[in-house]
Amino acid sequence: MEHRLTATVLNSINSALLKAKAESYPGAALVTISHGKFFSNGVDFDWVQAAGSTQAAQNRLNEALHCLKQVIITLLSFPMPTVAAVTGHAVGSSFAFALSHDYIVMRREKGVLYMCEMDIGSNVPEPFMTLFRAKLGSSSNRRDVLLRAMKIKGDQGLKMEIVESVHESEEEAREGGMKLAEDLGKRKWDGKVYAETRMGLYPKVCEMMGLTSKVTAILLPKL
Repeated sequence: MEHRLTATVLNSINSALLKAKAESYPGAALVTISHGKFFSNGVDFDWVQAAGSTQAAQNRLNEALHCLKQVIITLLSFPMPTVAAVTGHAVGSSFAFALSHDYIVMRREKGVLYMCEMDIGSNVPEPFMTLFRAKLGSSSNRRDVLLRAMKIKGDQGLKMEIVESVHESEEEAREGGMKLAEDLGKRKWDGKVYAETRMGLYPKVCEMMGLTSKVTAILLPKL
């Protein structure tokens, strides 16, 4: 399965995330996994084109991107550490989805991060461009991902400091993601503090997403 994204799929993902968010507790952590060749092959353009007219197709695409934005808003404000275990291809909008997690772990050869927009003649709209500027680190990383449309496998992602760790098999990558989440969860951080700190790290992304958080007072430490 290609695990392509439609408005319905993205709304389902967001509903699951919101449920986990509501049930969060100190020590919790999120791991997003998939099965098969694709982590996700991006927006389902067959679904987009099935709308009929050019305007109807554009409306569907805009709807999908709006739903993706809501998923990213949820992840940015998530009250626990988040890990994406990319065991297959994460293409286009799915690369943005994976990048919205705090950490990415990958399968060494079969995991691929790929912004295909340059190759298919499409652009990357705001606020997603701001997300890539904030998360990709160096200017050369941004160039290679967005202008060169580089297909990034595990070792290259590690070298570019986009990826936290690489693993040989699909199962090992999922286990690596779970191990990382368990290690982070052992710290039993305060979820509200964690979310506010994350949003403070990416203020421009939050601003472009319409997500605001202003920390105006320091909480009394739990000594």
